[in-house]
Amino acid sequence: MKKLQLTGLALLALVTTSLPATAQVTETENVLKSESKATDDGWRVGGVTNLNFSQLYLANWAAGGQNSFSLNGLASLFAAYRHQDFTWDNTLDLGYGFLNQKDDPIKDFRKTDDKFEFNSKVGYKAFSKFYYAGLVNFKSQFSEGYDYAASTAEHLETISNFFAPAYLTAAVGLSYQPNAYFSAFLAPVSGKMTFVTVPELRERYGVDPGRSTRSEFGGYLRTVFSKNDFQAPFLRNITLTSKLDLFSNYLDHPQYIDVNWELLIAMKVNKFLSVNINTNLIYDFDVKTKNADGTDGPAKVQFKELLGIGLSYNF
Repeated sequence: MKKLQLTGLALLALVTTSLPATAQVTETENVLKSESKATDDGWRVGGVTNLNFSQLYLANWAAGGQNSFSLNGLASLFAAYRHQDFTWDNTLDLGYGFLNQKDDPIKDFRKTDDKFEFNSKVGYKAFSKFYYAGLVNFKSQFSEGYDYAASTAEHLETISNFFAPAYLTAAVGLSYQPNAYFSAFLAPVSGKMTFVTVPELRERYGVDPGRSTRSEFGGYLRTVFSKNDFQAPFLRNITLTSKLDLFSNYLDHPQYIDVNWELLIAMKVNKFLSVNINTNLIYDFDVKTKNADGTDGPAKVQFKELLGIGLSYNF
């Protein structure tokens, strides 16, 4: 049953990213795809930054509440090079956010977002809309993350840190780019490495206790849909971005497909004000959870949603 559920989840996500009404990735990749329509050779660089802030202050408020403030920021940068049939696309996505609540009994500042991701893809035209391509992807986070349900003021239960975990994927295959807003990269030969530099966290992320890395060999599929030039009047200021990564380890439980699906809806109110809705769905068979009694539990679907209203600037 679990195999059927996971296979259904992966197929549902893949179909969703293929429909012209649903998807995209990060705002960076949206800009990158738009730029790919240009025919001039050479470098094109740019990016998007966004900063969201919220604050609450209460004094003698009868209905109750708690003073708090939060800050979330992101930066999405790209650098793309074209020369005849050769392409080289690079993206860097950074995100960090925190929440402060007065008189928090466990920790003054709690992390709400933490992302570091770099992608680099080299391609050479094979035929028609197909390119021979090689891709490198690196993911990690900046700082420590905690399980606050299992933490106290005297002891914080650490569950992540910089390079704990970190993921490096290298793949060689064929890229299909029928237009400026959709691409699919299929790599039957790919390698994935998981790094966990904190010994206490290694088993949590599927790494042997006596080692700091875990290597996997398998197949990799990446689809990207990124569009902002919708014709409907109520969609003209909206950017939809979806990125789907699927990986199957040929050597260990290939039926359990690793899924990483990001969806971004960006609405531009004016030149500097924007509204963003960002979701991230993850399933990794090697990432274990904790049961209520503290014992190791099975892998579960992870989900994150972030709504931001704030300042945005494109360059």
